Amino acid sequence: MTTAAQETQVTELLRSRGVRPTRQRVELLAALAEEPNDVTAQSLWRRLREERGSSVGLATVYRTLSLLREQEVVDALTHHGDEVCYRLCSESHHHHLVCRRCHRVVELDGCDLDAWVADAAAVHGFTATAHHLEVEGECARCAAS
Repeated sequence: MTTAAQETQVTELLRSRGVRPTRQRVELLAALAEEPNDVTAQSLWRRLREERGSSVGLATVYRTLSLLREQEVVDALTHHGDEVCYRLCSESHHHHLVCRRCHRVVELDGCDLDAWVADAAAVHGFTATAHHLEVEGECARCAAS
């Protein structure tokens, strides 16, 4: 269950990114902050309804997650088949290791790819403005089972 301190923290995060902290946005982001890895919109919606008794609609969850992604409040990961997964991550530039079996996500800080990305883009007549890396594999726990 969300505490007042969590709601305050989530509210401040939304405000700092220029997002109006409505009740539903705060509720959704607080639930996402409790996720240890990442979650699909459908799974998050089910948890909000079943575990928190929320009345938030599925369309609202999708719209809110889309807005939060655009405002760089959450990261969107694409390792889960055709469905996008969402994760509240650190604010610094980072990449992800994702276990394809249990969906554990690890943030990788300290990116050394900027020069390589800029060079590769220039070879093809592009100017790179950003990059995102998601490395799939198996975590040690899944590999051992």
